[in-house]
Amino acid sequence: MIWDQTIIELAPLPRGFHLVTNEILAQAPGLTNCEVGLLQLFIQHTSASLAVNENADPDVRGDLERHFNVMVPENAPHFAHTLEGPDDMPAHIKSVLIGPSLTLPVNRGRLALGTWQGIYLCEHRDKAAGRRIVATLQGRW
Repeated sequence: MIWDQTIIELAPLPRGFHLVTNEILAQAPGLTNCEVGLLQLFIQHTSASLAVNENADPDVRGDLERHFNVMVPENAPHFAHTLEGPDDMPAHIKSVLIGPSLTLPVNRGRLALGTWQGIYLCEHRDKAAGRRIVATLQGRW
């Protein structure tokens, strides 16, 4: 059993749901050597999250963004945490709802995602800095 860990750096992205599968694969070089295993991804931020969903139709990402904006609106009168702007507290709530991590199967050096699945960075702030993801690979080489 082998373990490998790296930090994946993602460039700043605007608010929305972004397909980042290729960026993650490009920065997780140990993956190609793994015969069978698990890749665990953990985002080190409280106002963004990670998800797996549709990788073909960008309308899905737009629909998700619009739905979450209706579900968790800015400037809700019950928010007390408002010093960092109107998008901050909704970003924390969205991050809790979606979650900070993914565990993905690896088979023969590739992620064993379904045909129409991709990894999303769910960016919940209007103007966020780049994001860091800890990628931990456990498997058999």
